[in-house]
Amino acid sequence: MGIISKRTPVLLLTGFGGQERALELAEPGTVVVHHDLSGLKEGLVVRSEATVRPDGTAEERVALLELAHGCVSCTLREDLLPLLRTLHRRASVRRIVVRLDPILEADAVRHAIEHVIVEMVGAVPGPAARDVEVTGTIGFVDGATWLDDALGEEDLGERFPVPDDDERTVAQLAVGHAQSADLVVVAGDSPDPARLRAVLRRLAPGAPIARERVPLHSLLPRMSASRPPLEPFGPLLPGCPPLDPDGDVRLIEFSARRPLHPGRFHEAIDVLLDGVVHARGRIWLAATPDDAFWLESAGAGLRVGAAGPWLAAGGDGSPERWAMASAAWDEAYGDRRTDLVVLAAGADPAQIAETLRWAELTPEEFAAGPDVWAGWHDPFGAMHADPCEDLTPGTEAEAEQKENR
Repeated sequence: MGIISKRTPVLLLTGFGGQERALELAEPGTVVVHHDLSGLKEGLVVRSEATVRPDGTAEERVALLELAHGCVSCTLREDLLPLLRTLHRRASVRRIVVRLDPILEADAVRHAIEHVIVEMVGAVPGPAARDVEVTGTIGFVDGATWLDDALGEEDLGERFPVPDDDERTVAQLAVGHAQSADLVVVAGDSPDPARLRAVLRRLAPGAPIARERVPLHSLLPRMSASRPPLEPFGPLLPGCPPLDPDGDVRLIEFSARRPLHPGRFHEAIDVLLDGVVHARGRIWLAATPDDAFWLESAGAGLRVGAAGPWLAAGGDGSPERWAMASAAWDEAYGDRRTDLVVLAAGADPAQIAETLRWAELTPEEFAAGPDVWAGWHDPFGAMHADPCEDLTPGTEAEAEQKENR
């Protein structure tokens, strides 16, 4: 017998377009919430809230919010999260559909729902997840432009009115919209539909891919089980994506049991910026042998951030992390190793593998040991000098320690 949850289900809709179809999911007891962030730079946000009555008609309320700091996190913390808890308390509300503004990332919103403490009058302090649960994310993909966006280098501020300190790229958002989806809806015609589908199947494995002509309500039963966000020490290929190449689209796996030379690796990562949709993985740098680094790229933008200590250096870990590490534990260096996964769409796999292998220490360099490695120039050292925080991909923690290229 299954457990019946008393929490109100929440469905997230994300993408650069298509979320306006949210009302297709409206049925009696559904509330559709949308925060228009186009005025965020000026500290203004327009919130709309459409409630579907029992007779099928909708009542819409619009409110203008003024945020003192004019930031995305303020919008979530000060309005969306309390609103979700408030809607849960309405007996007439059976489901909440959150139509996300294009500059919001579904994984970051989900993380906020599950972990950010909300204090409200008449309610026990706690995250919104006390009252609601995210049951899935629908990602909308523009078939005509998505691949170009995912492979490009355009700054987000060139397309959307975002605060000056928002350094994200269009590629990062495009990749994130699809990667976080439990159901992908392709809107419009693609110049190369087979190539687009090959990329999406590897970026969001297990998520059904549907055309925009299909009614959304008929797609919900096909939606895959909601997947947790990627973590630095979790599996790098969750969901069993296709490993065979499909045209010029393929997943490339790279592993190294010797650390990477910081200088050579700094030069080598340029190979991940052309013809690559996405790359992610854990890095073992010779100059900082106790700390793991997390690499993540989208299109022509890449960042490397501190992920915390290796288990062999005293790091904490879940039973799952210990199980993964023990399968390839090295007697001298423990779980230290480099593992990367690269989703290429046009890049030369052999060149990527050869360039990354060039960054690995030679046997002679490896034999010199950590005392010698510590004296090498480390281009990542300035970043690492900041206070270390565990890095959760797709959250604001990335902004604390990163290198944008």
